[in-house]
Amino acid sequence: MPIYNKLVRDKILEVIEAKGLSYHARILEPSELIKAIKAKMIEEATEFYEAECREESIEELADILELLHIAIGVLGVSFEELEETREHKRNARGGFEKGIYLIDVVDQ
Repeated sequence: MPIYNKLVRDKILEVIEAKGLSYHARILEPSELIKAIKAKMIEEATEFYEAECREESIEELADILELLHIAIGVLGVSFEELEETREHKRNARGGFEKGIYLIDVVDQ
């Protein structure tokens, strides 16, 4: 019997039932949910990192985007507020378009 102990998509229980299997699950409290979302983001980011083709990468990015949407909802932040924060950070420190990979900084 596999043990998962992780956040899953809303329709997964229906998929399990359709296969004739039983399960144990519960609804997380908001304080537990945000921690589970963070753990799931790490899982999905790892899967994105390990993706070997464009299609897999897109699937994993879609999962991360779904998690972003639920996280901002749990935190009580709108997508617009998140976007404003992103733009503020971009204006202050730049984005990642140039692909700069910092190797080290030499002390003077």
